Amino acid sequence: MKKQSHEKALIQIIERRLREGALIEIGGMGSFELDDQQQVVFKPSGEPLVFLSYALEDREKITKLYRQLRKAGLEPWMDCQKLMAGQNWPRAIHQTIEIADFFLGCFSKKSTLKRGHFQGELHLAWETAKQFPDDDVYFIPIRLEECELPKRVSSETHYIDLFPDWNGGVKKLIAALRRHHGMRRRSKSN
Repeated sequence: MKKQSHEKALIQIIERRLREGALIEIGGMGSFELDDQQQVVFKPSGEPLVFLSYALEDREKITKLYRQLRKAGLEPWMDCQKLMAGQNWPRAIHQTIEIADFFLGCFSKKSTLKRGHFQGELHLAWETAKQFPDDDVYFIPIRLEECELPKRVSSETHYIDLFPDWNGGVKKLIAALRRHHGMRRRSKSN
């Protein structure tokens, strides 16, 4: 009986927040929405979860990329868009990197020279990539501007440039994400 009252309270909170315009997602799995009868329903996501790693100085460009990936129907994850107040952000980032279908390392002149969270995320992504089969794509380097990539990245992975043609680069990225996600789904069904 107690479990049912907790579930009912949770649904009421979710419903209230949805009516207030909040987006309630469970990272990489789907989101809660109100259906035509204004009932709370869970919509699973069939799209790949794409983690966006970047330096703070590049936030404006990454926000633009985030919006374009969402508009294309993908599930991008960006800290300032997904983290909630009070959430343990290091743990949330760590968990999301580990469950993400793809990790986009977004490189710029600033990010390649900087110490801190971006570098830590790159190291965690390299470790996570070891869990994937050798020919499966997980880590995709993105260059936001002309910059030198770390040797480990440039020697082992092909990258996509979002300059000088931002929209052309984003189209290539979306096509690559869809192609690799489709290949992964086909191999799982065989």
